[in-house]
Amino acid sequence: MNEQIPVIRDTDCGTARLMPDVDRERAWLLTVDGAPQSYVDLDEPEHLEFEYVRRLGHVVDEVGAPGAPLDAVHLGGGALTLPRYLAATRPGSRQDVVEADHGLTELVGEHLPLPGGADVTVHAADARAWIEKAPDSSADLLIGDVFGGSRVPAQLTSVEYARAAGRVLRGDGVYAANLADGAPFTFLRSQLANFAEVFEELALIAEPAVLRGRRFGNAVLLASRAPLDIAPLTRLCAADVFPARVEHGAALTRFIGGAKPVRDSEAVASPEPPDGAFGIG
Repeated sequence: MNEQIPVIRDTDCGTARLMPDVDRERAWLLTVDGAPQSYVDLDEPEHLEFEYVRRLGHVVDEVGAPGAPLDAVHLGGGALTLPRYLAATRPGSRQDVVEADHGLTELVGEHLPLPGGADVTVHAADARAWIEKAPDSSADLLIGDVFGGSRVPAQLTSVEYARAAGRVLRGDGVYAANLADGAPFTFLRSQLANFAEVFEELALIAEPAVLRGRRFGNAVLLASRAPLDIAPLTRLCAADVFPARVEHGAALTRFIGGAKPVRDSEAVASPEPPDGAFGIG
């Protein structure tokens, strides 16, 4: 039984709460203003709790040679769930984490320290500003998981942002982003159109009920200039505790339909989720 006590602190972007999991000895749930942000098990960093994070974990597993270290950039830090996972499953990886909420970074560093030997550098900075200044062709993997409250900020929803991401990635690098939308998918389709301007290969991972428009939910967007190996990713997602479908090729082209890229001048934040849309995965 976990006898740790909750930690509550006002940070730069809201009220953060670290809540211990009564079923796992050193596991914590991070929420900001009541919205679940991260789940971390300090004793088992390979454990991924949230559904969308598990899907991002499958993407991480399929990038590059199996088990080989990666140069990774994470836009959005939270409790550093995926950086911990990558450090555990691909030792020797070099990782940069960009988190705008400095107070949150301090809270996580104080109560949920990274394991020794993890080569993770946390930058207290705006994600768009940081990526605009990052070196060309410097990352194998770029993960976007930035939410202001429960919405992706507008500066990360434009085709100019997609181009900045493409510049930072190496030729065979992979971009993966956690997004959220519901039918008629105006936002999600526009994001796919943005990345289609920059990358030759696209894929989308989501729960079938979300893709059918039955409910609002998370979707993981993938983009690469090199061919994506869809078959093993499809198997991993289908066999997961929380099964998901991978859309690719002609099916994804039909999903995008006539959506057009969105420029900075017209970009907006992702839609406000309905009440109760994000339970704890």
